[in-house]
Amino acid sequence: MTTAAAPTRSFRPAEDDALAPSARRSRVAALTARPELLALLALAAALNLWSLGTNGMANDYYSAAVRAMSESWHAFLYGSFDAAGIMTVDKPPLALWIQALSVRVFGFSAWSMLVPQALMGIAAVGLLYDLVRRRFGRAAAFTAGLVLALTPISVAIWRHNNPDALLALCSVAAVWAVVRGLEDGRTRWLVLAGVCVGLGFEAKMAAALLVVPGLAAAWLWIAPRGRLAAVRQLFAGGAALAVVGLAWPVLVWLTPAADRPWVSGTNDNSIWSLILGYNGLGRLFGQDGGPAGAQAGGFPGGGGGFGGGNGPFGGQPGVLRLLNESLGGQAGWLLGFALVAGLGLLALTRLRRTDPRTGWLLAVGGAFAVIAVAFSKAEGIFHPYYTSLLAPFTAALVGAAVGMALRGGTLARMVVPLAIAGGVVTERMVLADNPGQLDWVSGAVLVSGLAAAAGLALAQTARLRALAVAAAMAILLVAPGTWAVQTLGHPTNGTFPAGGPATAGFGGGPGGFGGAPGGAGGASGTAPGTAGGFGGGRGFGGFGGDTSSLAAAVAYAKAHGGGTIVIGSQTGASAQVIAGGTDVAGIGGFSGRESEVSLAWLADAVEQGRIRWVIAEGQGVGLPQDGRVGASQVLAVAAEVGKPVSSVSGLVDLQGTATALRAAASASFR
Repeated sequence: MTTAAAPTRSFRPAEDDALAPSARRSRVAALTARPELLALLALAAALNLWSLGTNGMANDYYSAAVRAMSESWHAFLYGSFDAAGIMTVDKPPLALWIQALSVRVFGFSAWSMLVPQALMGIAAVGLLYDLVRRRFGRAAAFTAGLVLALTPISVAIWRHNNPDALLALCSVAAVWAVVRGLEDGRTRWLVLAGVCVGLGFEAKMAAALLVVPGLAAAWLWIAPRGRLAAVRQLFAGGAALAVVGLAWPVLVWLTPAADRPWVSGTNDNSIWSLILGYNGLGRLFGQDGGPAGAQAGGFPGGGGGFGGGNGPFGGQPGVLRLLNESLGGQAGWLLGFALVAGLGLLALTRLRRTDPRTGWLLAVGGAFAVIAVAFSKAEGIFHPYYTSLLAPFTAALVGAAVGMALRGGTLARMVVPLAIAGGVVTERMVLADNPGQLDWVSGAVLVSGLAAAAGLALAQTARLRALAVAAAMAILLVAPGTWAVQTLGHPTNGTFPAGGPATAGFGGGPGGFGGAPGGAGGASGTAPGTAGGFGGGRGFGGFGGDTSSLAAAVAYAKAHGGGTIVIGSQTGASAQVIAGGTDVAGIGGFSGRESEVSLAWLADAVEQGRIRWVIAEGQGVGLPQDGRVGASQVLAVAAEVGKPVSSVSGLVDLQGTATALRAAASASFR
């Protein structure tokens, strides 16, 4: 028997009623009728676009891939790091496709790559505003948008070329679509949500799925057209997710290995290994190269980090991980506020299906809870900038609390002061972990924040409540807002972008890892600015060894028939790929340790003419000895069977060695 549909009622704030006619007539009129939204979009645009060119190539690894994809449609289609199509990047290519298309239109530059990311951030703020407005009003929506726009890691990631900007936008869009769908029960909204999650999957694989439990729970619980219908609708949404999210992986899977690049991050050249392992369950339950490995490797600073504090691996998993030195300053300032707000909303709604806030809470609060728990638990490779995915849902819950406070009610007047107090606690914890940063704010937050909370609890009129809430938010946003603006004062580049002052970066370079722009290696093979990284001062940047002959090898190869030169790490090849006009590839993955290609594969690539040269010396990297060998063993064999080039240190010619490589493969049972 079909369960009866839950009764529904409109839950639009009275302040929005007068706007409804104009919103229906014209979206432009709706925008002008909401000046606070225009102000939010302008603020986000200023933070995301101001002096954007100072970030240079941002993450050289992805910039190199964008350059390669803009030069070869084959590299574009398969997400190849290099134009020769030797090895993919270790993520799906959707975010890089957008950047590569921009580069094809506007030319290769920092602006053409980074502006699309900045626009994604502006769109995320706008969507979040509408997501909160639909249940809690314009003031709440403005607060949520303001909190997101001023979250330091959000500013940093929207000014960077990592795929996390697209992931965050797709996740917010998916939640927004479900909340819209709960209003009328139409399947199309759930299908749209599935498409959005699928696009997020094509940006960063399993990370996009973290919002799905909350969305499914919201739809099943509210079941606007009955439970059986809700199940059918969820299947439709899931089908849309699968079709969109698996389109590129299936393309890679169906393409013969000889006709596509090796899948980076795998030892078996399988896209499913990348999805389930390196970018999937390994992130949650531990993998080589994760925090435990970093600690075992003896990085200074302990806790799985290096360079002081908890470093770029986010510290050890645990309940308070999101507030530690590495993560707290990025997106942890208002976590206490959001947590109490979510619990308070749970108490207010009691999950009644007739209360439209229930579905909103399950969708938004579910996304917040799942992401927070997953990030706190993650034992595999985890970086502080991942918290950019948590930031929108933290902001939404903070905005919801403001909406509750302005509406009044005895329970709301009890909950929201507690939420403010929770925000004071977590903000002071973050400040305590960052000594020397905004020391004057800590005491002010404690005194003023608690005073505002008390004032809100005692306020008897709507005007007094509004003043108390405004004061509390102004106080609590001073610190994260300052860090957000400080992000604009230095380059946000390198492998690990970070918001806040330059000292909040990881590895001695502002906002990144491996030092100043060009940290992936200069034209001469020397990596300027890598003193703060690891792996030595010479070589191919922070993840390179001490080989300084790449530029000479490129020149020699050009003069002797051309062909692709392979080295161990893709990071080491980044500068040459970015420079363009040369075929250089890394066959060990990002750092040279993530991918273990086979000798048989190398033999086929040499026979087909896809690879001719190899630089095998100096391919060690300054990473902990966690058991990964990457390309080191294959490169060692290649150096033995190939013909050394006497005039270029480390360069070996592999032309005509396919048979010898296969013999070596048979001998080693590889």
